[in-house]
Amino acid sequence: MAPSEEDGGGNGAVEEKEKGKKRKLGALATAWLIFYNVAMTAGWLVLGIAMVRFYIQKGTHRGLFRSVQKTLKFFQTFALLEVVHCAVVRTSVLVTGVQVSSRIFMVWFIAHSIKQIQNEESVILFLVVWTVTEITRYSFYTFNLLNHLPYFIKWARYNFFIILYPAGVAGELLTIYAALPYVKKTGMFSLRLPNKYNVSFDYYYFLIIVMFSYVPLFPQLYFHMLRQRRRVLHGEVIVEKDD
Repeated sequence: MAPSEEDGGGNGAVEEKEKGKKRKLGALATAWLIFYNVAMTAGWLVLGIAMVRFYIQKGTHRGLFRSVQKTLKFFQTFALLEVVHCAVVRTSVLVTGVQVSSRIFMVWFIAHSIKQIQNEESVILFLVVWTVTEITRYSFYTFNLLNHLPYFIKWARYNFFIILYPAGVAGELLTIYAALPYVKKTGMFSLRLPNKYNVSFDYYYFLIIVMFSYVPLFPQLYFHMLRQRRRVLHGEVIVEKDD
């Protein structure tokens, strides 16, 4: 689901809480996280520049996904390392895993696999949202690790999502919706009975379930980010109830 805005520094936290105390990350872990976040910032910058150049040269969004897909696939798949990073930074494995896997699902199992929808405007919408979000997020993590965080980067991280998150979710949902007719017609990724596994799976209905899953998840994540915004930018003390 669209932007990743888990607070606490995510892959950029220099400190993490342990038993009520703070402890600094080791030099090796910090160095690796700096390298990772610089690389990811650069990767999404390259992707953003490539998208702008394509549109200026072609004057259309048609063919844009095909033009940038290799860069997109590499850096979005590379983000799987963020699940591993949860072992050393103060970030939820579950939240990080869901956010990263949902992005990879959109890239590989929707946009890549269903070529008929690659020129949909909704694909360009979520690509633009992801690109702006990730440039902001990874640059935030990088400067945070270097203990030199410009206020604009901090402000951008906790303000851009107000528009970008709903726009990204809209782009993802519209893209999945556009894919439904092709999935139903081809039966792709579906498993029909009878078969040797004695299991049935319909990718068409699976995508519908995925779309409906946005209904409870989006408000929870969005309001969580709004609370983090108030805490970070305005110094409000936010008390969240335990589940």
